[in-house]
Amino acid sequence: MSLQSHQIELLAPAKTAEIGREAILHGADAVYIGGPGFGARHNASNSVAEIAGLVQFAHRFHSRIFVALNTILHEAELEPAQRLVHELYEAGVDALIVQDMALLEMDIPPIQLHASTQCDIRSAAKAKFLAEVGFSQLVLARELSIPQIREIAQTVGEAATIEYFIHGALCVAFSGQCYISHAETGRSANRGDCSQACRLPYTLTEQTGAVIAFDKHLLSMKDNNQSANLEALLAAGVRSLKIEGRYKDLAYVKNITAHYRQLVDEILERSPEWARASSGDSEIFFKPDPDKTFHRGSTDYFATGRKDDIGAFDSPKFVGLRLGVVHQVGKDWLELTSSEVMHNGDGLNFMRKREVVGVQANTVEQRGKTKAGELIWRVVPNDPSVLVGLKLGTEVSRNRDHAWELALLKKSAERVIPVWLSLSETAQGLSLTLTDADRISASAQLAMTLEPAQQIDKAWASLRENLSKLGNTIWVAQAIQLKLSQPWFVPVSSLNQLRRDAVAALEQARLSAWQRPARKLPVEPAPVYPETTLSYLANVYNSLAWQFYRKHGVELIEPAYEAHEETGEVSLMITKHCLRFSYNLCPKQAKGVQGVMGQVRAEPLILKSGDETYTLKFECRPCEMHVMGKLKKHIRKQPPPSAVPTTLPLQFYKQRPS
Repeated sequence: MSLQSHQIELLAPAKTAEIGREAILHGADAVYIGGPGFGARHNASNSVAEIAGLVQFAHRFHSRIFVALNTILHEAELEPAQRLVHELYEAGVDALIVQDMALLEMDIPPIQLHASTQCDIRSAAKAKFLAEVGFSQLVLARELSIPQIREIAQTVGEAATIEYFIHGALCVAFSGQCYISHAETGRSANRGDCSQACRLPYTLTEQTGAVIAFDKHLLSMKDNNQSANLEALLAAGVRSLKIEGRYKDLAYVKNITAHYRQLVDEILERSPEWARASSGDSEIFFKPDPDKTFHRGSTDYFATGRKDDIGAFDSPKFVGLRLGVVHQVGKDWLELTSSEVMHNGDGLNFMRKREVVGVQANTVEQRGKTKAGELIWRVVPNDPSVLVGLKLGTEVSRNRDHAWELALLKKSAERVIPVWLSLSETAQGLSLTLTDADRISASAQLAMTLEPAQQIDKAWASLRENLSKLGNTIWVAQAIQLKLSQPWFVPVSSLNQLRRDAVAALEQARLSAWQRPARKLPVEPAPVYPETTLSYLANVYNSLAWQFYRKHGVELIEPAYEAHEETGEVSLMITKHCLRFSYNLCPKQAKGVQGVMGQVRAEPLILKSGDETYTLKFECRPCEMHVMGKLKKHIRKQPPPSAVPTTLPLQFYKQRPS
């Protein structure tokens, strides 16, 4: 089954192959995972052998496995990356998620290529170009609104599948357009090693020194949650719904995948024009709740327009759900009033000034009820020192529901494929045919001399009962047809073996029937890139990427920021998030307000964190904020990322060549 435009794909992340299997069991139609290198999550690597095992598991359900190979490549890494692509293809991987255009210039197997979110796809022209040069799937920028997504989808048409992030952490900068980590630490986000400067506390001032915001996490966004917008996104042309989280743990992947599986299934039930992109049904053994796993608050970001509450300015930590308020405080205990049930091991937190204070509840005990009917819980924390200064009436949240998390440590989902069984007679004995929901069939034979059964009614029932025992397989019996002239006596052991042989044959038939989607050929003649000049923002770091852009009409190409040729102040972050807007200082907000218009100007602001100072500049026409800064001198002197000596067979021109 190949992914057609009418098929809807739920795409889940996996830090490990084990988590990938659980994502599939909990309803993922596809899983993306990091390989042994060149993935944009430095600490989420997996061996090719581990990925091959995951591929085998996924293909039983006709789910697909994508490997993220989405860092920009240094010249010395081109050959190792090419070898890895061949290994992943041999392992059965369905597609690669890539950022570096060098991959399109390499001699690689016909594996499908997906354009990573790091490609910064914000315009219909760029999306159309990428579809025409050979990308089958395009991961759009998270900052796009639903009308913008619709415009891109209509422009691209059937040429590529549109993919969009529906859940998870949000990078404040446009993906692929963040260099602050490399400038400060030498750790490049475009090479999978971001230091997450966006989660640090900052102070925002005017040029005069007047403080606008003090010690706030001003570049830290709430987490993405598009639960309420799924149907609108699908109507706009999105066909792959992507969950962020290749660093996330097993509980997160189980919970969030199951949550969206249920929401998507509800939409598919009432929308016959859309179909699921893989096979089987997932039974979930717990109640999914996205608020119970790590998040910094929820936002739909810019999907339904700009809002002023997208930032997690107070803390980048997981505060959790409001639990109750402090009722009493003792020397080594506190009492809470809450309408919720508590458990030993729950994680609690509260705000003390501007800091989130967390503590574990070693033991909890219900101590009665308030007049309003709320439960009173006595909590003995693992660290009584947090009780000092704790005031009555303080709100307490729970960021770990211990009992709920324990349920996720157990088997929490099962995925099965409907199958129809037919038992018939042959000249040699019996034949059992299994046909699944994808109309794939397989048979097994049992050689035996047929003898009439003694008890007719009991024999019919016994045959049906034993054939339906598919409990340790991925199959669930929908109907059993007995095409027999009369009930025969069949030993239970023989019937069980016949059933096992037929199941094994059907599993093999499913794997054989799976056709890996082929790589799409580029259109001819070669399409022209929408721009003729590329700055460091294009992330061109090697000769093959340079060659790619030259072939497609780009005349002037500057090297990537990681090449250390940008020594002056440049944009280290480009964001749709705007601090002027967040603090009601935007000229557009002042438009039409009596006595204000003309007094608010988009002048630079200053952002400070520790010893670091950045200038904020504002591009009001596209509604963007630029965090300006310089590359640290000691970073500039660092050797290139590979010890392999190379001579780049290209020249980056600062001016257009004559």
